[in-house]
Amino acid sequence: MKIFLDTANLEEIRKGVEWGVVDGVTTNPTLIAKEGADFETRVKEICDLVKGPVSAEVVSTDFEGMVKEARELAKLSEHVVVKIPMTQEGIKAVKRLSSEGIKTNVTLVFSPTQAILAAKVGATYVSPFIGRIDDVSSDGLKLLNEIVAIYDNYAFETEIIAASLRHPMHVLEAALMGVDIVTMPFAVLEKLFSHPLTDIGLKRFAEDWERYMRSRGK
Repeated sequence: MKIFLDTANLEEIRKGVEWGVVDGVTTNPTLIAKEGADFETRVKEICDLVKGPVSAEVVSTDFEGMVKEARELAKLSEHVVVKIPMTQEGIKAVKRLSSEGIKTNVTLVFSPTQAILAAKVGATYVSPFIGRIDDVSSDGLKLLNEIVAIYDNYAFETEIIAASLRHPMHVLEAALMGVDIVTMPFAVLEKLFSHPLTDIGLKRFAEDWERYMRSRGK
C-alpha cells in the first residue's frame, strides 16, 4: 500500500519523505492558497521533494478548459497527476487526456458507479472521499469496499486512492481491504506512529538503563 500526503505544506512533505514512508502527494488550489504560495511554483516544489505522483487539480469545469489546464499542468513535471472532478465534462476530459498519455486522478467520487465510469475512461487513479461520506451519516468504508470488489472483478488498471481520511482506523480498514493508496493529512500520518504501550515501553527501558548505570557507579 502506498501512502500519499494530502497537503501543500513543504515542511510536512519534507518530514514524510525523510521518514521514508511518503510515496506521493495530493493537493488542490485550496490547500496551496492556505500556504500563500504561487500555484505552479508550489506544485513544482512538491514534485522536486517527493519525486513521486503529485495530484494537482484543475479549476475549470468545462471540457475544453479542463483539457487545456491539464496539458499545462502536465508540463510542470513528469510527476504531475491531473485531478479532474467527477462530472460528465470531467469524464470526457479524462478520456481525452488518457489518450494523450496524461495521468489523471478523478476526484470527488462518492458512489461505486462513478468509480466504474472513471475506470472505463482510463483514469490513472480514482479518489473516493471516505470521510466526507461519514460526515453525512453514511458509510464511507462500505463504499470503498464496493469499489475494491468491482475493480477486482474486472481487473481495472485504475488505482484506488482512499481519500478524505480522518483517523488511523480509516487507514487500517483501507489497508485490510487491499486499497492501492491512502492519502491523508500530516496529522493523521503522525498518529500512525503512536501507541501508548510503545511510550510505556520506552520509558521503562530508559528507567532500567538508568538503574543499571547507577549500579555500576556510572
